[in-house]
Amino acid sequence: MQKTLLYKILAILALTLVICLLLAMIQGTISDRAEFRAQAVASIAADSVREQSIIGPVMVIPYTDEFDVIVPATSDAASKPETVRRSVSRVHLVFPKQLTINGRFDTDYRYRGIHRVLYFSGQHALSGDFDLPLKSSLPRANSLSRITVGQASIALGIEDVRGIRNIPTIIWGKQPIEFQQGSGSVALGSGLHADLPPMDMEQSGRINFAFNLDLDGIERQHFAPVARNNRITLTSKWPHPQFGGRFLPSTKDRSITDEGFSANWSISSLSTATQQQLRALQEGSAVDANPTQAERVAAAATDSRPDRFSVAFIEPVNVYSLAERATKYGLLFVALTFAAFFVFEILKRLPIHPIQYLLVGLALVLFFLLLVGLSEHIRFVVAYLIASTACILLLGFYLSFVLRNRVRGLGFGVALTVLYGALYGLLSSENNALVLGSILLFAVLGAVMVATRKVDWYQIGKTEPDPEPVVN
Repeated sequence: MQKTLLYKILAILALTLVICLLLAMIQGTISDRAEFRAQAVASIAADSVREQSIIGPVMVIPYTDEFDVIVPATSDAASKPETVRRSVSRVHLVFPKQLTINGRFDTDYRYRGIHRVLYFSGQHALSGDFDLPLKSSLPRANSLSRITVGQASIALGIEDVRGIRNIPTIIWGKQPIEFQQGSGSVALGSGLHADLPPMDMEQSGRINFAFNLDLDGIERQHFAPVARNNRITLTSKWPHPQFGGRFLPSTKDRSITDEGFSANWSISSLSTATQQQLRALQEGSAVDANPTQAERVAAAATDSRPDRFSVAFIEPVNVYSLAERATKYGLLFVALTFAAFFVFEILKRLPIHPIQYLLVGLALVLFFLLLVGLSEHIRFVVAYLIASTACILLLGFYLSFVLRNRVRGLGFGVALTVLYGALYGLLSSENNALVLGSILLFAVLGAVMVATRKVDWYQIGKTEPDPEPVVN
């Protein structure tokens, strides 16, 4: 009867819902494993070093601003206006006119259990020059205030000072000065500073500087373009960089090959609000600027992060993201397989029990669990090959008995091989996943329509098919 066909369709839909729940559980497992890796990264960072950020160098000039304030008389008739001397401590930041950074990175791994984190060692050569400020140009309460300059220093902001592998010595003009702990600036945060010799601030001048910095970090290195003109060149043998932040390297000066990468940034102070943001952080208030710039300065003052750019050393394959993307196609796998079974029943009038549908669906689901487990220990492509081969062999063997013919089982095995190959193509080509998936679905629908074009659906289920003998 036609009711038999309806019951079979309802049973298949119910089994599909069960498979969906199992796929959701596997996706939850993948999310948990990804969280475990994130915890491993955080644990390694807590025990060694975090992502790194370099801000500077910046000249820090502390000074005292003394000025007179006239306090008006009170309502008392005997009261008279009086002059009160007040003093305010200020810090003035002077930024380089030219800044050149030549950085080179070596990479290695740090392990925590089965998880590994990319670790880099950077060797940076920084050079440039400063225009020495005039004493009269320092911000003051009024033109009559008296300024007393304190100990000026060159400061360098570093995100995690545990990554410093050397004791840098800056060549200031021709004088070597060793850096010390602490940046001495609220805006720069943690870092280093070098006390400068006395400067003649009554007349302008320019002075050159140069020093080397060896700095370790995990996964990502940030730079803040603090100078009027910034020129940064970064190289490494790591072939999978990811450039981020507010500035990307120059297209014509960027090279990424299997042997490594080389990238150049040329950034002027006209294209960034870094200097204003750092001054705002130092003073604890925003600066007057156009609306866009004011928003950027306010945002920087909120999270203590000025404009910057970065280079990340990423793994070419994120096994958890790929596995999660693969499971999103899991329902498509099951639906196509069940549809093929159902069409086969219609065309060959060979009954397939719902339990057999369920066992095949479970085998398809376990592929994704195998993929995640194996990819944590071996390369993703090898894990994919092993997991898919195991599932194809199992299903081909099982279906040769379910479909009562080895050739039919082999045919379904070949079809599954094509399906797994298509899935890997979707995973490998994220940008083309939509068009490839659409073509695949269209091809499957076309094949089903062609195969069932002569089927009289009103006659299906009126007579029970005779089972075919098992061919050994």
